[in-house]
Amino acid sequence: MERLALAYSWYLAGHIIFVIFWMAGLFMLPRYLIYHQEALAAGRADEAAEWTSREGKIRKIILTPAMIVVWLLGLTLATTGQHWSEAWLHGKLLLVLALSGYHGWAVGYAKKLAAGKPTLTGKQLRMLNEVPAVLLTFIVILVVVKPF
Repeated sequence: MERLALAYSWYLAGHIIFVIFWMAGLFMLPRYLIYHQEALAAGRADEAAEWTSREGKIRKIILTPAMIVVWLLGLTLATTGQHWSEAWLHGKLLLVLALSGYHGWAVGYAKKLAAGKPTLTGKQLRMLNEVPAVLLTFIVILVVVKPF
């Protein structure tokens, strides 16, 4: 039992660390998208190309690897801690799935911008920039407070 408790603590620490990395990337990438779109709209092709490069780097170095590790450690924690029957976990998984979908949307929109085909306004991008913070707030409440 002691080994299991120790392993659980390490999995939890790793999960929290990689959640922080993933969220840092999800806070940065949408802001990059706004700057990238503004550069495109102003006809600054060199600057837009720099944003494309930055977006690719953040995706490959931080975002996608962190998301994968978050999912792997999270599923390991749910299994090791025998949380599968707990309602708060179901809510958390739904929100993390939504956050993963947002991640996919942001990566897809970065590719649209790289192709010079923006489909949203600057205001819409700024509003969408807030999605990760809202989802994270509810995820933390579910995990810490466990309201159900």
